[in-house]
Amino acid sequence: MEYIYAALLLDSLGKEINEENMKNVVKAAGKEPDEAMIKAVVNSLKGVNIKEVIKNAQAQQVVQQAAPQQAQAQEKKEEKAEEKKSEEEAAGGLASLFG
Repeated sequence: MEYIYAALLLDSLGKEINEENMKNVVKAAGKEPDEAMIKAVVNSLKGVNIKEVIKNAQAQQVVQQAAPQQAQAQEKKEEKAEEKKSEEEAAGGLASLFG
């Protein structure tokens, strides 16, 4: 996880995400860098716009949070419609007693 944090830190500072910079950040955090892990992270992030990925993830999170709220609103509408029908049915049933 510290390698991802190092990459995010480098990106936020506008520094290039390369093996040397990653190694320096991990060392500065007090951990012995794993060369293989650093290479894997650097290679997997080549050509990736981290800011854009974060922006898209945040937008997707907003959409995911809005979906349950919309479902709840729809359920409330359905409950009100059912409530209205049962009131009408009850009134109809009483009318037949006096009918």
